[in-house]
Amino acid sequence: MSHELSEQEIIRRQSMEALRQAGIEPYPAAEFPVNASTAEILSQYSPEKNNYQQVVIAGRLMSRRIMGSASFAELQDEKGRIQLYFRRDDLCPGEDKTMYNVVFKKLLDIGDIIGVEGFVFVTQMGETSVHVRKLTVLSKSLRVLPIVKEKDGKVFDAFTDPEMRYRQRYVDLIVNPQVRETFRQRTLIINTMRNFFNERGYCEVETPVLQPIPGGAAARPFITHHNVLDIPLYLRIADELYLKRLIVGGFEGVYEFSRNFRNEGMDRTHNPEFTCMEIYVAYKDYLWMMDFTEEMLEHIVRTVHGTTAIRIGDRTVDFKRPFRRVRMLDAIREETGIDISGMDEDALRAVCRQLDIAQDPTMGKGKLIDAIFGEKCEGKLIQPTFVTDYPIEMSPLTKKHRDNPALTERFELFVNGKELCNAYSELNDPIDQLERFKQQLALSEKGDDEAMFIDYDFIRALEYGMPPTSGMGIGIDRLVMFVTGQPSIQDVLLFPQMKPEQQAPKLTAEAFTVLGVPEAWAQVMLKMGLTPESLKAASVGKLFNDLCGYNKKNRLGLQNPTPDDIRQWTNTEA
Repeated sequence: MSHELSEQEIIRRQSMEALRQAGIEPYPAAEFPVNASTAEILSQYSPEKNNYQQVVIAGRLMSRRIMGSASFAELQDEKGRIQLYFRRDDLCPGEDKTMYNVVFKKLLDIGDIIGVEGFVFVTQMGETSVHVRKLTVLSKSLRVLPIVKEKDGKVFDAFTDPEMRYRQRYVDLIVNPQVRETFRQRTLIINTMRNFFNERGYCEVETPVLQPIPGGAAARPFITHHNVLDIPLYLRIADELYLKRLIVGGFEGVYEFSRNFRNEGMDRTHNPEFTCMEIYVAYKDYLWMMDFTEEMLEHIVRTVHGTTAIRIGDRTVDFKRPFRRVRMLDAIREETGIDISGMDEDALRAVCRQLDIAQDPTMGKGKLIDAIFGEKCEGKLIQPTFVTDYPIEMSPLTKKHRDNPALTERFELFVNGKELCNAYSELNDPIDQLERFKQQLALSEKGDDEAMFIDYDFIRALEYGMPPTSGMGIGIDRLVMFVTGQPSIQDVLLFPQMKPEQQAPKLTAEAFTVLGVPEAWAQVMLKMGLTPESLKAASVGKLFNDLCGYNKKNRLGLQNPTPDDIRQWTNTEA
């Protein structure tokens, strides 16, 4: 992606070449042997112990205060920031003062990655700092970082635009170091869950991402083509059917953290590429899985926060066991006053019309019931709540309820008005499963593009016999949203899916000359990276100073504009 270099980017490239001319490689290949982190130094340095007297650290230069023969700077590594103290004669003990006078003062820029060696001390102002004896340039930054100012604990000019933050996550992580903590917590959540399963003897496995049939969920798949086999393949929408094949094969407990893909909408809680964890345990049912799930979630939240009560937006949500349990049809009756038990499709459509719930002809009984529940109940389930015993039309992979064949042994866990977990007593009757698949095929022929395919190999696996099994799937991204208190799924994905970046049309001098700017000054404004919009937004005084300063600095010899000229160009009154 090409772009017009700004004045600052041109200067940084010139500095890069100047470093090379001075015999300093701006991108060295050799290892730099770091022996400490900023956080370690700040937490463990003691003047009484006089430790960290030969410290080697590396990171990004985030600020400088040059004061003649001595200067201060700030270095940021993964763990935090620390102040650096440079004294010219210590950095350059011989006659050659180039490293301080030229390299440090003139050729380094904010954002450059450097390594320093020295000793730790406390300044007269009481700030733990590194007195630098040796400076190494490790990577020259050719682009200017967004300026984020901080004073007295308050942040000014923060890099907060979501479009920029998600698209340029690398910049977001540099200037908003608190974002890194969210992703450290994401790793902690996943590792805690993995350890919880491993301690119970369950086996982590991997199943195919490219699948001949997109099974295991009702979702619209992404389709691709395998050239050598000359067959269509689908990106995985779920790993359920493969994991249950492993239960057939003799594993008694398997789980997978899978990357799934669904060719559906995007919003603050949905991304077309997402992480899901699914676990299947033989000889268990959905009642056991409810107990297991709430134990796991309580453990995760307590591990991350030290408590079970956490803030999600403006609400406090408590993950302490036991969670509330309510049957789906009871929840609908509580919120609407209508008992939909036993209703056929026509009756359910009448209920939707009565409740002003959108519907369309492709929706069968399952989707109509789901629409009613989603519209009237889901958003009100704030504290962790298991919704159980779903109608059979909504659950084609679930065993019929032992007490009511019109229902299934299924639960979903809702938190803060959103689904978090989905679990079943798994259907292991191959005859019943094939019939359910055929019902899904009928929905597909009716126009439902999320209906399931018939997976005949999975039916064959069931015909060999699958023990009674319970399975549970949990959306990792949504769980991380809740546990870290983030408002959007994009905040817990390092690289969320984005629309293609729109390229701004290339500016020409004409964009300024139509405002009355002389051709010569229009060319200058292009080089300065100005736009007609920024021209009109700037104050007359600042624009006057910037233009005159650029003219003088670059010895252009142009006649400086007057404030009245600038007012005319920007259509600003005196």
